[in-house]
Parts: sequence; structure tokens; C-alpha cells
Amino acid sequence: MSKEVIDIKSIFSKLPHRYPFLLVDRILDYEPGVSITGLKNVTINEPFFQGHFPGEPVMPGVLILESMAQTGGILSMMAIGRDKPGIVYFMSIDKVKFRKVVTPGDSVHVKMTVLKQRRNVWSYKGEAYVDDVLVCEAEMKAMIVDDKAAE
Repeated sequence: MSKEVIDIKSIFSKLPHRYPFLLVDRILDYEPGVSITGLKNVTINEPFFQGHFPGEPVMPGVLILESMAQTGGILSMMAIGRDKPGIVYFMSIDKVKFRKVVTPGDSVHVKMTVLKQRRNVWSYKGEAYVDDVLVCEAEMKAMIVDDKAAE
């Protein structure tokens, strides 16, 4: 594993997502084509907390999954040596389990491991942790396509 931190500027070069939908703040470590660990710092300033839920803010589970997908997308972009953003489309999400709520102030560590890769289709196992406690897990498959708007 490389402990080289990938900052937000480098993330911008891998993914087309931007505020308010970029859900990866930093890459903490990675092994090219094998695994990656991303960080999402959750703050009360996130726009979804206005309605989910007033007085009891909880990060929506689908956004935890999106953070996992984006982290996996960064792993794929790095593995194929992309120097411009690509789009990662979900093909399937399986074996999803939400184990604990994520709230403002949490730092979510997203660990993605490649299960299989064939051409532009990638299969991943994802796990999200807060304070070393598993909060979400899933297996997902995604397709990487060129982003014509990013060229």
C-alpha cells in the first residue's frame, strides 16, 4: 500500500463530480489496481442534512454508497492511468448492509477492494468505517466511460 495522500486537486482530475455531490475528500492510501482507502469528512453543513432529518441529522445510506462508488472510481482511474476525469456508472449494487448511522462530525473511511476487472467493467467490495466500526458494506459493479464534457 502506498501511504501517499491524494488531495482534493488530484481527486478533481480523476472524477467529474463537484460540490455538492463530490463525496470523497482525500485518498489516504492505495495499491494500484487492488485497493484504496478514501476519506469523507461529514459536517453539519452538508445540504442533505436540512431534510434528513431535521433535529436528528443522519447521512443518507445512498450517499454512503455513492462515496464508496466514487472512491472505487478513483481507484479505477488511477489503475488505468487516466489524467482526465471519467464517468463511473453503477451497474449493480449487491449485499448492502447498513450497520450504524453516520452523523455530522464523523470521518468515514471508505475501503474499496477490486474483486474483478474486465475491460472497462470493475467489481468492488466496499466497506465504510467510522472510528474503526463498520457502518456500511456492499459489493458493486461499475462501468468506466469517457466524459466528453471534461475534455
